[in-house]
Amino acid sequence: MTGRNLSFDRAEWAVLRAATPLTLRDPDLDALRGINERIDLDEVAAVYLPLSRLLNLYVSAVQNLHKVSATFLGTVAPKVPYVIGIAGSVAVGKSTLARILQALLSRWPDHPKVDLVTTDGFLHPNAVLEARGIANRKGFPESYDTARLLDFLADVKSGVEVVHAPVYSHVVYDIVADQHVTVCQPDILILEGLNVLQMTPGRSEFVSDYFDFSIYLDAEEDDIERWFLERFMTLRQTVFKDPTSFFRHFAELTDDEAAAVAHDIWVDINGRNLRENILPTRSRASLVLHKARDHRVDHVQLRRL
Repeated sequence: MTGRNLSFDRAEWAVLRAATPLTLRDPDLDALRGINERIDLDEVAAVYLPLSRLLNLYVSAVQNLHKVSATFLGTVAPKVPYVIGIAGSVAVGKSTLARILQALLSRWPDHPKVDLVTTDGFLHPNAVLEARGIANRKGFPESYDTARLLDFLADVKSGVEVVHAPVYSHVVYDIVADQHVTVCQPDILILEGLNVLQMTPGRSEFVSDYFDFSIYLDAEEDDIERWFLERFMTLRQTVFKDPTSFFRHFAELTDDEAAAVAHDIWVDINGRNLRENILPTRSRASLVLHKARDHRVDHVQLRRL
């Protein structure tokens, strides 16, 4: 325990699962696991179950607080979604974390409706990025339609019955104009993205203002770069071969050429974004999960209330 944070090694954190049952099975995990993610049921039990138990307690406490306030005011308690933000680098495993957390939290009887939205959908369309001369900075803070994202979160938090979020396709590498994700008053909303903890200069409100809890998924940069390279090489044999893929030309490269391209993308874009914009937000998270070289979480840091 140090200062404002409580620190746990893997074994200490796993004990906090208490009697929380493991409700996922191998077939469930197969459907939730990301590309090249080495996560098994032992990892779920040791890391994700304690986290789901903690969040269940937090959500229940907030729900009770709304009921108490309504009783005092003589009104009906409004349904206010509990919002969880998940931040971290490209290739660190945010999407898998978000999907597993969604699956586990939806199995608690107090909050069965858990929606998941990624901030990729709030990227500006490629045409806008190109017009602004920032097509090579996709994923950097300026590439997002932050105003639209803030409006979306404000509507969700204020209890609007139906809220729409735009959809991004990683195949065509652009916003899909005729598609959207529908959010209808969930018990919990998980928002996953690179820069969700970013504080934008010149703005009076930030995305994280709408979070009840936030998670930063951390790892050493050398490990994340290696995972990015491994994922890139796997995508060459799968998604990149899709005729509609924006990256289909990468499928024709030799292994050495592809590795060089992936390294350049990391150095020029993803690694730079991590160091300049993502990593500096780690201290703002409610919880930091640190992954070791084998993808397994080896350390947890929880901010004191």
